Amino acid sequence: MRLEQWSRIMGKLAIDDEVLEEVAAAARSRGVSSESLAQELLLEGLRGHKSKESLRQLMEAIAAMTSRDVEQTDSVELLREDRDR
Repeated sequence: MRLEQWSRIMGKLAIDDEVLEEVAAAARSRGVSSESLAQELLLEGLRGHKSKESLRQLMEAIAAMTSRDVEQTDSVELLREDRDR
């Protein structure tokens, strides 16, 4: 579906033809319409967006799960150990 067709159905939204073709290809591979996939992707992107403040709070909550008294293993050591298995 071309941009001109979308504008009659959904309001105007300027999308590069290349992006529109990628959406159409992805929609075909999933067996859904381009419109439904575009809407899903847009909503997912908007709803998944976190504010800097909420990300900071999440990082602090994760950091609080580990006691400062516990010595942490260097991630490089863990990666080497996994690689050598």
